Amino acid sequence: MNSKFNDFLIQCPRINLLRTAAALEKYIPIDLSIENEDLKKFDIHNIPAFERYWKEKIAPQGGTIAFGGYQEIRNLYQRSELFEKIEEKRNIHIGLDLWADSKTPVFACFDGVIYGSQYNAGLGDYGATLVLKHQIFDFEFFTLYGHLSLISIKKMTIGTKIHQSETIGYLGNPNENGGYAPHLHFQIIRDIQGNFGDYPGVCSSNKVSFYAKNCPNPNLLLKL
Repeated sequence: MNSKFNDFLIQCPRINLLRTAAALEKYIPIDLSIENEDLKKFDIHNIPAFERYWKEKIAPQGGTIAFGGYQEIRNLYQRSELFEKIEEKRNIHIGLDLWADSKTPVFACFDGVIYGSQYNAGLGDYGATLVLKHQIFDFEFFTLYGHLSLISIKKMTIGTKIHQSETIGYLGNPNENGGYAPHLHFQIIRDIQGNFGDYPGVCSSNKVSFYAKNCPNPNLLLKL
């Protein structure tokens, strides 16, 4: 069943999630893994320094948005106790990030309904988060949009119908998005497992097999 769902994502027309830089050539992949030696040259938790890094990294290619991170092993989460439990250290990213400026409008990827919205406060968490539920053909699934602005979820009503490419929110600033440089964390989820306005976006090595099946690579859909 999972392979059929992945085939469905592959066959869908490319979806644009951000209002700016719709052209494919404006999206440039960026490596934020533990293997990137560049990240050891500055404090990646210093937001202005990190923003300068990714913008300077993609500028020579004419890019305006950096993307990537699916199943990437990262040191980005070390500062937060959310991910540093000794018995289960979580450092494998299971969504896809789109790094752009705060207040950038975010689009819905498909028709659906608002399933959950929540402010996941705390350093390293999602901040303002929106979850949509979709039913397309025989597939029921969810999409999560993390690190939004607080105003994005202020008037969200559960069950409200959402149309594909409708503006559903805006990228939040560090004070409302969990303390990160502005970006969108986008995740496709088959089984939401009883969660509401939240779902793990980073997992441990002993659970990556499960999450890889339950949360397929968003780039199957985005086609960046």
